[in-house]
Amino acid sequence: MDPLFAAFRPISLQALNSKAAMLERLDNKYVVRAAVLQDAVADLAEQFDVLEIDGQRAFTYDTCYFDDPERRSYHDHHQGRRQRMKVRVRRYVDAGLCFVEVKLKDKRGITVKKRLPYDMDKYGTLDDAAMAHVRQCHAALYGRPFDRLLEPVLRMSYRRVTLVAREGGERMTIDTHIRFLGTDERQTDDDVFIVETKSANGHGLADAILRRQHQHPTNGCSKYCVGMSVTGAVQKFNRFRPALRKLGALAQLQALPQVGGAAA
Repeated sequence: MDPLFAAFRPISLQALNSKAAMLERLDNKYVVRAAVLQDAVADLAEQFDVLEIDGQRAFTYDTCYFDDPERRSYHDHHQGRRQRMKVRVRRYVDAGLCFVEVKLKDKRGITVKKRLPYDMDKYGTLDDAAMAHVRQCHAALYGRPFDRLLEPVLRMSYRRVTLVAREGGERMTIDTHIRFLGTDERQTDDDVFIVETKSANGHGLADAILRRQHQHPTNGCSKYCVGMSVTGAVQKFNRFRPALRKLGALAQLQALPQVGGAAA
């Protein structure tokens, strides 16, 4: 067990989902160092429990993202479009589960996530049922058909710890050991964490605790967009420079000749 999370009371997956499935929420993302997270642990442990399965509290996630040949999903995010969508297949390695996941933003800025159970051996692909799920999710929220061809563009893996507020209605995920596998392979420092808070109004308990540690949300901290940037898959990434700087990834970008001077 990671000693950083030893102070938290455990909660089962079933109990966590009954308290805070959080398929519709407002998200904030932070990039924090281990020392900052350590300072926040005591306050967090008073308000949150930690997901524990078979004695484990940190779990491996494998994710494959899909985009069209024009990389519209990436560029919609880079341009800050209100209506945007990400499509991925995520493999929950330790639990032996796999889902097609569609994340959409509505016009209020609310994140809506729709999941379809998927065969583990189909990871990295989208079959007809998966594409039907993507089209249905898009049409239901945006009222227009989804007519784009999708292809796998980025794979990543990381370790995740999930916290849930004891009062319910709020979750917090803490990701580390992030590896991006695209046209090139990159990884973040082991000392850096991407923390995401998920609450009904974007001003939850975790956000208040992090503010007391002088932490503020990091603009453009989508792991998909960061990964597309650091692996050299795209040439425009100005919107994500604050996140890349905090992740220590700008030096990695400068080492990529295909994007080294393209984002100024």
